[in-house]
Amino acid sequence: MASLPLNSSTSFPLRSSVSRVQNSSIDSPLSNGALDAFKNARQVVRLAQCPQCSYPIKQPVTLPCGNSLCKKCIPELHRRLNISYPATANRLQGFICPFTSCGKEHAAEDCSVDVALKKIMDVVKIEVEAYRETPEASEVVQQLEEKDRFLIAGVSSIRSQEPHIRVLSGGRLCSAYAMAEMGELAYDSEVLFTPKSAAAEDTQLLESALLDHMKEATKIELDCQVCYGVFLDPITTACGHTFCRKCVHRILDHSNLCPLCRRVLPISPAISAIQAPSNILLIKFLSGFYPEAMTARAEAALEEESNRVGELDTPLFICTLSFPSMPTFLHIFEPRYRLMMRRAIEGNRKFGMILHNPHREEQEGLGPVQYYAYGTLLHIVNMHLMQDGRSLVETIGVSRFRVLKHGSIDGYTVGKVERVDDMSIAAEEALEAFETSAKTALHSFSAQDHFGAPPHHLQNALRQPPALDLNTMSTQDLMDFGTSFVKKMRGQSAPWLHRQVFQAYGECPDDLALFPWWFASVLPTVDTEKYKLLSITSVRERLKLCAGWIVQLEAQRWNQSSSCTVL
Repeated sequence: MASLPLNSSTSFPLRSSVSRVQNSSIDSPLSNGALDAFKNARQVVRLAQCPQCSYPIKQPVTLPCGNSLCKKCIPELHRRLNISYPATANRLQGFICPFTSCGKEHAAEDCSVDVALKKIMDVVKIEVEAYRETPEASEVVQQLEEKDRFLIAGVSSIRSQEPHIRVLSGGRLCSAYAMAEMGELAYDSEVLFTPKSAAAEDTQLLESALLDHMKEATKIELDCQVCYGVFLDPITTACGHTFCRKCVHRILDHSNLCPLCRRVLPISPAISAIQAPSNILLIKFLSGFYPEAMTARAEAALEEESNRVGELDTPLFICTLSFPSMPTFLHIFEPRYRLMMRRAIEGNRKFGMILHNPHREEQEGLGPVQYYAYGTLLHIVNMHLMQDGRSLVETIGVSRFRVLKHGSIDGYTVGKVERVDDMSIAAEEALEAFETSAKTALHSFSAQDHFGAPPHHLQNALRQPPALDLNTMSTQDLMDFGTSFVKKMRGQSAPWLHRQVFQAYGECPDDLALFPWWFASVLPTVDTEKYKLLSITSVRERLKLCAGWIVQLEAQRWNQSSSCTVL
């Protein structure tokens, strides 16, 4: 059998490393759950293998589902269908995930090279190659026999080729890694190690020294660049950078840009494990290499969280409706709210706006309170204080929230709130693709059909507008439907679209995510109807709600016109 050539020259400091582990137990599994270099050599090597091609991972990419593979192992791209939002070039190209645990469609834009994993894989390769060149490694010869997992289970193998057998130098870790480099060690296979040389007395200690070098060299790559602690529940963004989940929350509270590369992060600040799964391979590295550090970090985070439980830290103004990205103008005259505004100005300039609930309608988790549960966090842009103590306050909507509990301080309401954010872009795309690919309506109508109708639609001025199946319209068509209505009403000089409205709220936006907030701010519809927008976490669903309002207004206009003609 062939063996790998070994070089006698090296700078790998084995002996000094051995002295640090001589007092540790080698014959029994480590009590802290860490991988043992000798007993768990196959598991350690598997961490560096691509689950698809079984070679050591090169150019690792962590997919949106949390699984990692070589960039070259990404399946062939295809054009994604029935997606109109956001519909950027890289999002319209995608592939079906090759992992059986997922099987979903991923957008090409979400699959960049994983920076942390690439550095870790490079370090592993460098450490193994340095160890191979030592005289100590050449003294250890092993026979490696690949054991198919089906045969281990007592089932006939489905593989067409026989398991590989090799005689290699370097010990278990080094030789198993070499076998993977040759493409002769399947990711799911186990290995039977048989010594073929008179091993040195400290063979197992040398293996431990090699693993210690890997740990020491990779540790810096397993630290979050926001909190500088070891990763806690790491998630990898579309740009390939990895952070703790809570750190991504903090980042997105202030900006939607990656703090390392400044690329826009297409994920919601309210990232759950479903919206953004953890980086599975990094978690395996952490639990195998640094279980004690992981445990300590998790306990510290739990203690920090428990210290914040019960805080009523958000001042709440029970008054009117406000929406994200939209201005709200307030006239403050009550003493309690004067105090609240002064404190907000002296603090972070933020407070929550929630709608008054005059009929004490039941709110989930809160009961029949005097306010509706969903609101908008406002940032004070400008505050003009009058001589009599009143003030005019200009604010802008920052984000949405849901009130979890409330109390009062100095006469005004304070609460504990949780942020409400939209579903991920991938989920948004999946929703649109599902609804628009299963059209059940006999006919579909565009905004042009409804508002800019062809001549045959205009033959009867009182003809009722065609019924629209909003569920099967594309997201972009829903947007066009809304903007066409605004254009039509503006052309007809609708009183609710006077010049002051555009001065206050700006022109009708062409951003699909902003349009519902703008439309609700200017449309003369009851607040309880507009309030529904605040709890909806899909751009598409908000556009559908706005389109529904338009359909109702058009129907009312048609009925009024019809009644006038009959008279």
